[in-house]
Amino acid sequence: MPNLTLELDPRIVSDLLICPICGASLRVSENSQSLLCGGTKTHCFDGGGGGYLPLAPRHSGGGDSKEAVRYRTAFLSAGYYQPAADALCELVQKYIPTDGIMVDAGCGEGYYSNLVADCGYRVAGFDLSKFAVDAAAKAAKRTRGDRPSQTLYAVGSVFELPLRDGGADGVINIFAPCAPAEYARVLKKGGYLMVAGAGEDHLFGLKQVIYDDPYLNEGRRDLPVDGEYFNLLDKVTVTFDITITDYAHMEALFSMTPYYWRTSPADHEKLCGCAELHTPVTFDFFIYQKI
Repeated sequence: MPNLTLELDPRIVSDLLICPICGASLRVSENSQSLLCGGTKTHCFDGGGGGYLPLAPRHSGGGDSKEAVRYRTAFLSAGYYQPAADALCELVQKYIPTDGIMVDAGCGEGYYSNLVADCGYRVAGFDLSKFAVDAAAKAAKRTRGDRPSQTLYAVGSVFELPLRDGGADGVINIFAPCAPAEYARVLKKGGYLMVAGAGEDHLFGLKQVIYDDPYLNEGRRDLPVDGEYFNLLDKVTVTFDITITDYAHMEALFSMTPYYWRTSPADHEKLCGCAELHTPVTFDFFIYQKI
């Protein structure tokens, strides 16, 4: 059983987290295996084996499968996207005070969240996949070793975050659904939102392999409207090339993309005959400040 006293950052629990059912404050139980709320009805949330929390009662199930999480973890752990992760950490350090609390909305397996935590920030990550947040919590534990926890991972919807109004210093959103109104609610006034989307030629080499008529990306369509909840401060584009010779990593990358769901079996088969995949990778980072 998890020891939530050790697995969870206490400041995130006390300053940011609320009961997803009644909105009351939460605390770690005496046996350190659950979170209990302080409402009139004491709601209980038992910690998962890796130390994650089930905080999405209206969204049971969903998100990536265990297999998908395993593939993505293997790909990201190989370092292919390290330049993008480094750029994100630089942006966080530029805009967010080092004692700030960050929220990763749609954190997946915690690749980016844990790197931000390693920079000294407290990070609360939410994803609908219990397999993803379980992997994120376990990775955080391995990374920090004997150091106190600076993270909290929970099953949660980016559209209904179990967080107090105005409690977070920053929100990051990396290729996950964007919910500007919800992010504005949980951010402090003047807080920052950092959204990553696919640049125009992102993974164009992959598309050249599987499609007869590859196309450039159009960009994210769910970005915040400038001036509504946020002001757009900057756009930073990070571009680099990767070469993949491991077919398992090619398949993992393919499974991480929307093409996985809308590519015909015949086109998917083309990837099987690919001995080496070379492709540009382009991340567009949009930095917003809450009005």
